[in-house]
Amino acid sequence: MNILITGGAGFIGSAFIRNIAKDKGNVVVNVDKLTYASNLSSLESLQGSDNYSFEEVDICDYQSILKILNSYKIEAVINLAAETHVDRSIDDSSPFIKTNIVGTYTLLEACCEYWKKLPVKVKSIFKFVHVSTDEVYGDMHGKKPCLETTPYSPSSPYSASKAGSDHLVRAWYKTYGFPSIITNCTNNYGPYQFPEKLIPLTIYNAIEGKELPLYGDGNQMRDWLYVNDHVEALVIVLNKGVVGETYNISSNEVNTNKNIVEKICEILSRIDGNKKAIDYFSLVRYVKDRPGHDVCYSLDSSKIRSQLGWKQKTPLINGLEETVKWYCNNNKNNVMSNYERNRIGQLKED
Repeated sequence: MNILITGGAGFIGSAFIRNIAKDKGNVVVNVDKLTYASNLSSLESLQGSDNYSFEEVDICDYQSILKILNSYKIEAVINLAAETHVDRSIDDSSPFIKTNIVGTYTLLEACCEYWKKLPVKVKSIFKFVHVSTDEVYGDMHGKKPCLETTPYSPSSPYSASKAGSDHLVRAWYKTYGFPSIITNCTNNYGPYQFPEKLIPLTIYNAIEGKELPLYGDGNQMRDWLYVNDHVEALVIVLNKGVVGETYNISSNEVNTNKNIVEKICEILSRIDGNKKAIDYFSLVRYVKDRPGHDVCYSLDSSKIRSQLGWKQKTPLINGLEETVKWYCNNNKNNVMSNYERNRIGQLKED
């Protein structure tokens, strides 16, 4: 299958590509505009591979996207291109509106135009999988985990922009019959994640003996999903998912942010063996909560489990330990310089 992945140099996108490209029957095309959170070094193992190509393109560029679709004879699109960090969306929402809403609209327009002109056989198998977030459902406020039919109630500029993109995808399916599927996942974690999210930021700060900030009382509850489990769910959706449907993807392991930070401290203490003489737990600091901070996100993923046969393989404690070890072996300066080096190298090639 010829598969186009947008945002393929990002955290989830690169993990998806590493998975899907193992099948040499797949031709994988990575489209990414290389923002601050992109990391081509996470795909170094695929450089020179016959079934992998990279295109530095913004999904807002209609003509370039259409050209790529035609050039590679694309049969499926996985849309992972998005601005994702809530704090950044609060400081400046414009990139989130541009990429998540305008970008999704432009991508839909190009893909739909391309799809309409496909031969009947290819047209019948074409799929557009749009990857979204649990945050579109808003704060649970003690309610049961959200179903795919739960009404949207986004709280932040980020979640509002993702909700908008989801609505666009559904509209293209209902209006034009465009063969799309939406997935909503919980918080992902794992190797290669840009160090601005809770888990990698906590690990790096702890390693460096810096304070570990927690918003409010630290009791915000999140469902944490190991990125490789999420990727396997997306592969199943691509192969077996029903067009027009939505699938929630979650681990059913809800923890407070405070508990996650404490687990990281415990793992680091055990790995370190007190060689650094750092009391990681003493580094925790409670800071002023961010505006509109939802207390709890949780998804009911029984639909994808019962209908498509997916289940997560990685318990939280196992995934956290693997993640901590990875970041311990890839210090922050090296990871950050990789981002900068990739971008500079790309500019020189242009």
